[in-house]
Amino acid sequence: MGTECSRRGSLALTLNIVAFTCALSAVTTSFWCEGTRKVVKPFCTGPVTTRQSYCIRFNSSNINDSRLVQYIWESGEEKFLMRKFHTGIFFSCEQAADMNGFNCRDFKDIAPDHEKGVLWLCITAECLYLILLFTGGVLMWLELCPCLSVMNKLKLNAFAAMFTALSGLLGMVAHMMFTTAFQLAVAMGPEDWRPKTWDYSWSYILAWGSFATCMASAVTALNRYTKTIVEFKYKRRNIEKNLRIKQKLLEMDLPEQMWDMYLTAVPARGEGNAGPLDLPDNGHKPSTGAAYVMGLDSMTEPQGEAYC
Repeated sequence: MGTECSRRGSLALTLNIVAFTCALSAVTTSFWCEGTRKVVKPFCTGPVTTRQSYCIRFNSSNINDSRLVQYIWESGEEKFLMRKFHTGIFFSCEQAADMNGFNCRDFKDIAPDHEKGVLWLCITAECLYLILLFTGGVLMWLELCPCLSVMNKLKLNAFAAMFTALSGLLGMVAHMMFTTAFQLAVAMGPEDWRPKTWDYSWSYILAWGSFATCMASAVTALNRYTKTIVEFKYKRRNIEKNLRIKQKLLEMDLPEQMWDMYLTAVPARGEGNAGPLDLPDNGHKPSTGAAYVMGLDSMTEPQGEAYC
């Protein structure tokens, strides 16, 4: 039983660590959404002798000479450039003009002014999600400490499950708020940023994977707490039932033969069964009322082997 309890606690803690790692990686990266933007190619600067794919080249590099007729080779869609971009909660990055590297800026500068409240709520919810998830993981780690009593472990398990489940709900709300904020930016954001095509990227998938793992950790921890309480109540009912039966037999003042038959009929003490009560050394029936003395300590709190 102890090995099973330790195994369940380790599983809940492992799921919590995985969820926290995924959530932290998703929040700190800028690949929640990615796509392309259609922009007009800039004019090439400096002496350019060959045709470039990222800028428009004149037929002559001497653009100040008014006697020369300047013309360009590009026409139609050739005058436009498809730049890649990726966006996260904090930053939005776009390919540079020469298609080498990315230039990043704050995503809050892109979101519409009247919708920035949604973005700030998203950031606040994500921070609370990480804090509560970390708190639940610390409580699960403390619960595995062998120096704590059974009741203290049970309390830590209940709080760990509560904090982890609450963090999962906040994470779900935060992810949905970012989706809303990004779609508003696509529809009403600045013209120099609106994408032509976009889709969700690996950071977004990582965030929802963190939410699923977080809820699995909360369910595992809550299952341990519920199972312990149910087993404790079941054993307590059995003890009280046996005490009531024995008290009735004592009040009926049955002969010794009937008393011995009752002791023989009661199953041996085992898991989920209180078993027969101990007799005095002289082998005679205990006095009326003595049956209620036994087992008071066992009804006060669950035993060590019952905690899982």
